[in-house]
Amino acid sequence: MKDWGPPIAGHNNMDRQLHADAGSETPPLYPVFLALAGRKAVVAGGGTVASRKISGLLECGARVLVIAPEVVPEIEALAAAGTVELRRRPFAPADMEGAFLAVAATDDPATNELVFREGEARGILVNAADDPAHSNFILPSLLRRGSLAIAVSTAGRSPALAVRIREELERRFGPEYATCLTILGGLRDQVAARFPDPDARKTFWYRLVDSDLLDAIRSGDEDAVTRSIERALEGA
Repeated sequence: MKDWGPPIAGHNNMDRQLHADAGSETPPLYPVFLALAGRKAVVAGGGTVASRKISGLLECGARVLVIAPEVVPEIEALAAAGTVELRRRPFAPADMEGAFLAVAATDDPATNELVFREGEARGILVNAADDPAHSNFILPSLLRRGSLAIAVSTAGRSPALAVRIREELERRFGPEYATCLTILGGLRDQVAARFPDPDARKTFWYRLVDSDLLDAIRSGDEDAVTRSIERALEGA
């Protein structure tokens, strides 16, 4: 923990430190969602942290290669099912061949640094768990509701705070948002055909998302959902 020093009359030590940090702060991270379907992702490590990273990569359709002498049962099961490729040995630079990104999640800092250096040399994105200095991207705390994805990042300064914010968002954005996006996506072709004019389409979409559509979905009232859509169509 940072030592804020003894109190100074007329000043707030935390405010002073924040102002000092502001002058030396690095540029903000560039937020992006990556399309990983079919792309090779390397995970160095076989523990619980690696297992969590693997789950996220598989969810997005990545081809996952795991390199670790020993793995937890969850990874063992994935390998046995052919869901991931497992190489039971320490990481080697050749493992990065053809990779799009890599995750270093071993308990050996030297190995994690090697993964990062090799990724830098090959132009491969690398995340080292709990080690921003050896990462050129970080993984946010993520909330998914179907096609809706809300990412929360503190630029690595406080993952715990990011998790708490995500948990708050989970209470705000329930499963009805997944259903809503399914409905909205299913209307796109129909709306494009009905409203050739871009401004009219824009009017429709905003009328619909600002309507009582979500309330109707929450209540499970399909007739109310239909009425919401019809009123938006008429208004546009």
